[in-house]
Amino acid sequence: MKIKLDENLPLRLASVLKNLGHDVYTTRDEGLSGHADRDIWVRAQEESRFLITQDLDFSDSRVFAPGSHCGILLVRLHSPSRRNLIERVSALFEYENVDDWATCFIVATERKLRVLRPPSRVT
Repeated sequence: MKIKLDENLPLRLASVLKNLGHDVYTTRDEGLSGHADRDIWVRAQEESRFLITQDLDFSDSRVFAPGSHCGILLVRLHSPSRRNLIERVSALFEYENVDDWATCFIVATERKLRVLRPPSRVT
């Protein structure tokens, strides 16, 4: 999976996801640290990358409707330490079928995972 990690996630997570076989860019890699969320969003979509973030600016599933983008994983932990973030996200990518997440809006907490999929098209 092609992934973009937002700047609010530990850089070490990029290495973990790369070791699991994913193509990962960070905002730091691309000189986007400190840029507006809109810039990061546009770049992720231009590159067809799945965005992983903690930023609540990406939390409105009506604005970021499933099927209208390459996919978003919004990580919402009660205790978002670097260690907890790395453990939770790496576990998701190790044990879930993340290839099915393209174009979905996903919210992950410590215990739950909510996957909003694009509406089915009737032909």
